[in-house]
Amino acid sequence: MTGDVGARLVDGYAQVVFDLDGVIYLIDRPIPGAVEAVGRLHAERRAVAYATNNASRRSSEVAELLTGMGVPASAAEVLTSAAAAAELLRDRLPSGAPVLVVGAEALRAEIAAVGLVPVDRAEDSPQAVVQGYGKQVGWVELAEATVAIRAGAIWVATNTDRTLPSGRGPLPGNGALVSVVRTALGRDPDVVVGKPEPELFATAARRVEGGRTLVVGDRLDTDIEGARRAGLESLLVLTGVSDVAELLAAEPARRPTYLARDLAGLFDPAAVVRVPGPTEAGGWTVTARDGGLELGGAGSPLDAVAALCAAAWSASTVPPIRAMSPEATRVLATFGLSA
Repeated sequence: MTGDVGARLVDGYAQVVFDLDGVIYLIDRPIPGAVEAVGRLHAERRAVAYATNNASRRSSEVAELLTGMGVPASAAEVLTSAAAAAELLRDRLPSGAPVLVVGAEALRAEIAAVGLVPVDRAEDSPQAVVQGYGKQVGWVELAEATVAIRAGAIWVATNTDRTLPSGRGPLPGNGALVSVVRTALGRDPDVVVGKPEPELFATAARRVEGGRTLVVGDRLDTDIEGARRAGLESLLVLTGVSDVAELLAAEPARRPTYLARDLAGLFDPAAVVRVPGPTEAGGWTVTARDGGLELGGAGSPLDAVAALCAAAWSASTVPPIRAMSPEATRVLATFGLSA
């Protein structure tokens, strides 16, 4: 967006917490501008953290992955759902308690690192079951988890992401595997650690005493909702999963504080990237007429989106959107909206 001169968005926060896939990188390549944005934050000595629902890598492995892409990161800056789940169980169980681990070796390592004993079978009388994504997870592992939980073990899911990104499109994520056990038991996990639950972001926020934390994500249903649950403000970037159509239809619990195309928006004036914006701003006008919304004028595409958010969020459902100028037609086409 473009607009009035003012304090940069990032200047209002002591720490920035990033989601990874869709924000910092896509699959295995950094998103254009991400390396520069994070480097700039480090140069300004601003606290940076990375929060990921990925339970298949340890924090040190994630930091190595980021560093290999040119993104500065240390293990201490990385918060994974695997580590958070292990810390939660450490606080609830006696040292040396058996925990049935369903997931990758990284999850087993995190459980062992906090003084608990990873096991594979319900016959080992686990006091808890921790379930995270792992490529090797199959019927046998899910069956053992089901038996152990039915016998009284605490059931902790690292996350409930329905899908995970791949070069071949979205594939089943841990949420799909959790659903298998949920169907067999007829109930939900006792605890879900990852986003949109607030624990990952709340843990990050506690690291900055007296300072404000901004969450940056690409998914309304995990990153943005998780930030709101943790009482934190958020920036949605359009480099990953959620698009403008989803944003316009977002329920209040999933609406971000700010919107930007990419991480360069961190350095724009806060007033410029805030959503919703006024329905008449930056050369655009949005008018409700005949059961729809009319977008007219010209200007920054994201100013148009901010204005549309103001109108759409005040309606019970997103009305049809009509373009009233050539520039509006181009903007609606750019964001996949009906003209």
